[in-house]
Amino acid sequence: MFKALNLNRKTYYDNLKRIAKKDKYAEVKDLIKDIYHNEGQGTYGYRPMWAALRDRGVKLAMETVRKLMRSIGLKTELYHKRTAKYSSYKGTVGKVADNLLRQHFDEERPYHVIHTDITEYALTNGKKVYISPVVDEASLEILACIASYSPDMELVLGMLDELETKLPAYSHPVIHSDQGSQYQSPTYQARLKEMELVQSMSRKGNCHDNAPGETIFNLMKRERLNRVKLHSLEEVQQELEDYIYWFNNIRRSNKLNYTTPVKYRDRVMATI
Repeated sequence: MFKALNLNRKTYYDNLKRIAKKDKYAEVKDLIKDIYHNEGQGTYGYRPMWAALRDRGVKLAMETVRKLMRSIGLKTELYHKRTAKYSSYKGTVGKVADNLLRQHFDEERPYHVIHTDITEYALTNGKKVYISPVVDEASLEILACIASYSPDMELVLGMLDELETKLPAYSHPVIHSDQGSQYQSPTYQARLKEMELVQSMSRKGNCHDNAPGETIFNLMKRERLNRVKLHSLEEVQQELEDYIYWFNNIRRSNKLNYTTPVKYRDRVMATI
């Protein structure tokens, strides 16, 4: 039989032993599947997976984790990076604030620099929903997020109202945005003054000046909104609420050394 199959006798029995040998990573693979589908929600690559395993007492090299994920067919399930954009720029219609950041996004202290912007999301019925979040530059924590059928002043003022409940009383951060008409509005700027926030704006037509805000939109859509079909504003609001809790408290960020925004914030604030 060996001659007919052109098979080496030693190779045959060696493979029988390999098949009979127990997979030493079997339990780890099951744990990886659980983390991938539950904690990671299909978004984890091998680096955050490595950190999640480490926190559970499983210490493996990153390369080993990468190979194990590949062996069981797990990879990041994200849509393409390009997402729909919305521009609220209508020229100079009010007061344009100075660009205080100048693309220096290196703040490490929570509640010192925050970013906001507006994006749009298309519902299955053809209508559009407008989303206005605020993200902390240091911790990446989404501090507030409002959705509406209209990108009007009520949207951004509602965002500020929610933000006020999240900021510590002692904090008076720089709030950075683009030059959208809402942010040039005297009403918006008066509300910032009332909250003792320092306004900063990007240069005209330069999305890189508000990169942290753009990044949050990108992740929000690729990790959640573009993976589901939503039919109403209420469904978007519920999806955002669930996503923000996961993003702030469960999702591990590469930038934060594979910890969560809330854990990073708490750790840093404990040392200040």
